[in-house]
Amino acid sequence: MTARMLTRLNGGPRPRRGAIALSLLLSAGNAALAQSADPPKPGAESPPAPTQDTPKKDVAVDPLDARRVQSAQNNALKGEITPELTTGVTRGLAWLAKQQNADGSFGDGRFGRSVAITALACLSFMGDGSLPGRGPYGDAVSKGLEFVLANCAESGLIAADAATGPMYGHGFATLFLGEVYGMTPGGGETPIANRLHTALLKACRLIETTQNTQGGWRYNPVPYDADVSVTICQIMALRSARNAGVEVPKETIDRAVEYVRRCQNPDGGFKYQLESGGSAWPRSAAGVATFYYAGIYRDQAIERGVEYLFKSATPGQEEENRAHYFYGHYYAVQAMYLTGGEAWAKWWPAIRGELLMAQNDDGSWNDPSVGDVYGTSMSLIILQMPKRYLPIFQK
Repeated sequence: MTARMLTRLNGGPRPRRGAIALSLLLSAGNAALAQSADPPKPGAESPPAPTQDTPKKDVAVDPLDARRVQSAQNNALKGEITPELTTGVTRGLAWLAKQQNADGSFGDGRFGRSVAITALACLSFMGDGSLPGRGPYGDAVSKGLEFVLANCAESGLIAADAATGPMYGHGFATLFLGEVYGMTPGGGETPIANRLHTALLKACRLIETTQNTQGGWRYNPVPYDADVSVTICQIMALRSARNAGVEVPKETIDRAVEYVRRCQNPDGGFKYQLESGGSAWPRSAAGVATFYYAGIYRDQAIERGVEYLFKSATPGQEEENRAHYFYGHYYAVQAMYLTGGEAWAKWWPAIRGELLMAQNDDGSWNDPSVGDVYGTSMSLIILQMPKRYLPIFQK
């Protein structure tokens, strides 16, 4: 994916709207998260919300204990997965599988053979439970993985031949490799494990060595300037790799968090770069997600960011800004899922309904800027959050 690609995301035509009316209702504890290796079955009742009493000073409170109470990981909503969602996802996955190129890549139009779109398409199949060689779309994931591995340079950079400003694509591709490595049964005993581990390790080292002095990343693999959008791609990639057992320096994450924190505006949204800029909801969703994937679960920056998202981008609002639609909701749904509580309870049904109404008869989603393969991949990743398969969304 090129640098220009995600700066031009328009997200396609306005989805057909239902009568979705949401109010902003965030509890003070919405930033607290939880993690568990045993997610509940979708549709289980959520337990009552915890009280917000301030703990006594002499009692140590583990942030992960609080996370277990709030995160949607262990607090599934009743009816999270509806028959309409199941039908829509089934149709979408079937359409997407037919778009794979002979070399295993995905992408259309001027963004054909893209490592970023290939990674996102494969992640959407993995969101349904398929893995390389396993599951209904196992072959598609295997071919996509081979394409990504074939485009790993000795330097660690993952980019197709025509890529310019490749750090977006590198981040998404590294995330994909981390998820595959973490989900592959047998670990190091599998035939592809050595290639996968080597590529993942080099990709992470490239991210670490190209972090700029401010703490972020931008379009090219050089430590020059930075922006919030590219930075979250790298943070998610490093988190996925760390979940899979790859060592990631703490100082790299700490510097990135500080950069993103400094990019937050007084209104709770995030500017594009540190030097200047107003708030915009897609990058603000990415900003909130950065904190969670950096392991920060309680922070005023998270609460302010979530509140800003509800005010600026609640699905179903007539005045909702449609620019960078799929990109923004890809991160926003993650932010709300990890926030849990009322945030997830309000956001999830709204974005689920909006995306299902926007789906085409052939199962795809339109994105005239980047392409329908991209729009469909992003929509499927969003809609399959409640399946809780991908490790990156579980921890």
